[in-house]
Amino acid sequence: MTSDETMLPAVGVRPLDEVFDAIETANRRPQPWTGFDHAVLGAYRWAAGTQVAAPVTAAAAALGAAGPCRAQLLAECQAAAVRLREALTTGADSAGALGAYQALAWLCGHHDDRP
Repeated sequence: MTSDETMLPAVGVRPLDEVFDAIETANRRPQPWTGFDHAVLGAYRWAAGTQVAAPVTAAAAALGAAGPCRAQLLAECQAAAVRLREALTTGADSAGALGAYQALAWLCGHHDDRP
């Protein structure tokens, strides 16, 4: 690995170009979009710095070169997990919380399956 490779922009643990590919793929999903689809796309856009409001907390990120810092990504992923548990407990619609959680968990490196 060269020193240039270690300096590539990243979003969480994912290279920025991989995140933009995920955004393009999500944009190509057939319409109508579900709450899950909207949440996945919102999480990717926020993480890449192209959307100001976080997908779960709606907090504005302190944007860096490519979006929120890793700590903000982890905090938003944790907020999505809490919202998902609450939705499942109360019987509320959990699709949006699940989409945000899966996208943020992928960005943070908690799993390798991109939603």
